[in-house]
Amino acid sequence: MTQPLASLPRQNHPAEGPVAERSGRTEHSSFSASLSPQSFKDLFRGHPGGVAVITADAGDGPVALTATSVSSASAEPPLLTFSISALSSASASLGRADTVVVHLLDADDLDIAKLGATSGIDRFADTSRWTRLATGEPVFAKVRAWVRCAVIGRMEAGSSTVIAAHALEATISRGNDDETNALAYHNRTWHRLDERSRLS
Repeated sequence: MTQPLASLPRQNHPAEGPVAERSGRTEHSSFSASLSPQSFKDLFRGHPGGVAVITADAGDGPVALTATSVSSASAEPPLLTFSISALSSASASLGRADTVVVHLLDADDLDIAKLGATSGIDRFADTSRWTRLATGEPVFAKVRAWVRCAVIGRMEAGSSTVIAAHALEATISRGNDDETNALAYHNRTWHRLDERSRLS
């Protein structure tokens, strides 16, 4: 059974308003200054991210979403984190799933990235594109790499949920030595890294 992620120790600052405890989590009731949602989005539009598709099945059918928030958190034990928006159609299932599959994509997987990012469609309608692992999780075929993970914690963060997961098994279909095929998302556009993007 998953546990909430531990809250980070915090310091009180004069600029911050009183802190309220709600539903077992700490929230600031006010700040002296805060970026608007649009300003915050604009800030991260210029910060490129790797692209992943996350799948799960909590018992009511497979779900998938595309994410740029996947990050390695620890090698020993092997932990990763990612966040999901409450607005995502997959958020409810991912909020209940005990395990997930994180697909780490390259430019050859752009169609899978777009599939997970498109709303209002059945992402699993084409049964030739995916299968199930022996443990039941849905997995897309022929992607660069995937890792099956056990969800070990969840933390509500504004309108999103941050999920921590322990890597259990992985498959790498295409090697890490290809420096010209990485897939990145930057300024609302998909990008392939090539020899011109290398700085040193």
